[in-house]
Amino acid sequence: MNNIPKPEISPNFTIEDIHKIREWNYERRKGMTPAEIIEDTRKGAERFLNSPVDPAIQAEVKRRLEAIRKAKQTAI
Repeated sequence: MNNIPKPEISPNFTIEDIHKIREWNYERRKGMTPAEIIEDTRKGAERFLNSPVDPAIQAEVKRRLEAIRKAKQTAI
């Protein structure tokens, strides 16, 4: 696996950040077999799923879900 440094991601997570991540993954996975790519993806998913979630993110998700629920109720 290539030792490509992770890209810098902006606090607002823009479309440019998505492009940086895609390019980074492409460069990292050059020459990997499909099985190696799957294993790399699984390891990343495990790290993500086992990491604690920031309480501020949890609060924002709850706030947005509540806004969606209210919008649906007024649309009926």
